[in-house]
Amino acid sequence: MSLLFTRMGRSLRAVSAAGLCALAALLSGGPAMAEGTLAVGALRFVSNGALFVALEKGYFKEEGLDIDVKFFDAAQPIAVAVVSGGIDLGMTGFTGGLFNLAGKGALKVIAAQAREKKGYEGNAILVSNAAWEKGFRRIEDFPDKSLGITQVGSSFHYQIGQLARLKGFDIKSVALKPLQSLSAMAAALKTNQVDSIIIAPHLAKALVAAGDAKLLGWYSDFDEYQFGAVFTSPRVVSGRRPALEQFIRAYQKGARDVSEALLTLDKDGKRVFDANSDVIAGMIAKYVFPSIEPAKGMEQVKASTFYVDPQGRFDVGDVFRQVAWFKEQGLVDAGIDARSFMDLTFVKGHTNVPQ
Repeated sequence: MSLLFTRMGRSLRAVSAAGLCALAALLSGGPAMAEGTLAVGALRFVSNGALFVALEKGYFKEEGLDIDVKFFDAAQPIAVAVVSGGIDLGMTGFTGGLFNLAGKGALKVIAAQAREKKGYEGNAILVSNAAWEKGFRRIEDFPDKSLGITQVGSSFHYQIGQLARLKGFDIKSVALKPLQSLSAMAAALKTNQVDSIIIAPHLAKALVAAGDAKLLGWYSDFDEYQFGAVFTSPRVVSGRRPALEQFIRAYQKGARDVSEALLTLDKDGKRVFDANSDVIAGMIAKYVFPSIEPAKGMEQVKASTFYVDPQGRFDVGDVFRQVAWFKEQGLVDAGIDARSFMDLTFVKGHTNVPQ
């Protein structure tokens, strides 16, 4: 298992620069959009709710922008497409591949996306029915079990690494199974091909409700961290900064609306909703659940909302910690400095900024 893990790390580093850039050309789908339009890569996740609300409320139009959203099925290809120029911005979770590209000067991180925060559910840790029946009931039971992930170096890889740190087991004792997509992860769990997955809440709840998996817990029950980011290329920062500033202003309005409507807690720490919550959730459901009945989609969004900072601010220190962990695992080049790729000038008031 140790040899396999080492080889996976070497493979990720090997494609960190020239290889990923070559792959980017294949995935780009052509040049980015015309002036006045920004192409944005995203997953159909509730964690991108600020983007979807800003679209539905016309905040981008008010800034004079047309937004072309391109949907992906995993995080890493979004970063690659930004590097290639196929899209102008990406919104997704941090990955080792993203850090490698950013550290080589190919990406700039400019605002926060979602965050794992106590009191908010975030990603779920699921166990297959077969593994559950065999006694897999606690985080401490992960050793000698298998975990389905999208890619080596994904956010799911990082999360199992942090659970291993917190619960005192060796991550190398967990058999990581890269499956390339979220849909493949869900299918593998349902058919007992893997013992567990860590996955977005709206997908997790559907699996549990259908009886296809058991909920072991929410990642935020154990740890907090800066899950995702809004990022772009240095080329776009230098050539289209006014458009990026317009994008961020509109995005912040969407984040504020999501926070007020879906993230308000009562005195007991439970989320509370009002009529506006249904409106905002319905806007997000249009993108996350385009094929299901709107009222049902709205309720699923309300039940699955990641924490999003209302101003798009980073926990900067946590990004530094993530980079350090990926370096320790041999998945990010040792010389990469998080300061080199975080442009904190687009959003004011970032927290936990190292001195």
